[in-house]
Amino acid sequence: MDEASEEKRSTRRFPLKLPVSVSSEEGATKPLTAHTRDVSARGVCFFADAAIASGSGVEFTLTLPPEITLTESIRVRCKGKVLRVEDTGADGKRAIAAVIEDYEFLAGS
Repeated sequence: MDEASEEKRSTRRFPLKLPVSVSSEEGATKPLTAHTRDVSARGVCFFADAAIASGSGVEFTLTLPPEITLTESIRVRCKGKVLRVEDTGADGKRAIAAVIEDYEFLAGS
């Protein structure tokens, strides 16, 4: 990543590998199972087997571990938009970066 890209980030990213369930507005019949590469207060990057088009709306649910929350695990449902998709070349996975536009904490986490 070049220096100019790095300067655009206004929030700290945490390199976390968390399971995440992802649904897109493209009409997939079932949610994709993926895992995060990193998470910030405003966005997420996750690895998935299928591509989701840039600009598509997405909804994803992940569980933040106690190491981050400093209390107990907390499930969070987020809605956002895909900013970019990168072919990683590893096992057919794609890195999908999305901005978080809205989120809610789920009961019974």
